[in-house]
Amino acid sequence: MFLNLGAPEILLIALLVLLLFGGKKIPELMKGLGKGVKSFKEGMNEAQDSIKKELDDPVEKKEEKEEKDEKDKA
Repeated sequence: MFLNLGAPEILLIALLVLLLFGGKKIPELMKGLGKGVKSFKEGMNEAQDSIKKELDDPVEKKEEKEEKDEKDKA
């Protein structure tokens, strides 16, 4: 398999990353990666909440709300 990585392979990859980027740059890279993961999770949660809200809110009620909003605007 492609992702069958053992301890020696992971250690080799970590050593290569350390050599390529240096010790000072790695914390900055990890910080950026962490922010990206956090942003992705927040986006996923927003999407799930939106889907749940749409499933819980029947179409008829949504149409009624839209009609009410149009009347309020007029």
